[in-house]
Amino acid sequence: MGNIVERVGGMMRFVAVAALVLGSANALAQEPPPGQRVFNQCRSCHQVGTTAKNGVGPQLNGLFGRAAGSVPGYAYSEANKTSGLMWDEAVFAEYIRNPKAKIPNTKMAYAGLKDDKQIADLAKYLGGFAADGSPRP
Repeated sequence: MGNIVERVGGMMRFVAVAALVLGSANALAQEPPPGQRVFNQCRSCHQVGTTAKNGVGPQLNGLFGRAAGSVPGYAYSEANKTSGLMWDEAVFAEYIRNPKAKIPNTKMAYAGLKDDKQIADLAKYLGGFAADGSPRP
C-alpha cells in the first residue's frame, strides 16, 4: 500500500510542478512588451498598427525617419509643421521627455515621460511599426 501512495504522491507533485511551469510560461507569453505597456499612456490620443487612424494626435506608424508634422490628414500646430525635426530615437527621447520644451507651442498637452528606461522601451515599441502599420522584422 505504501508503494502506491508514494507513486500517487510523486505523480501529484509532478502534476503540480508541471502546472506551475506551464502556468508561468502562459503568463509570460501573455505579458505585453514593456514599450507596449508604456504606450498605454499614449493610446487616448495616438494609434499604431494596421488599423491606426489619426485621433486627438496623429497615428504613429513609421515614426522614425519621417519629418515632424507630416502625417497626411492630421491638423498639426504651425510650430510642429515648421519645426524642421526629423524623428529618430534621440529626437523622440528629447521630445517625449518634455514636448513643449522641444517644440514650443505644440498642441501636444502631454507633460512628458521622465524615465529613461520607459522612453527607450517606448521608442523600441514605436520603431517596430512600418509606415503601413505592419510589424517591422
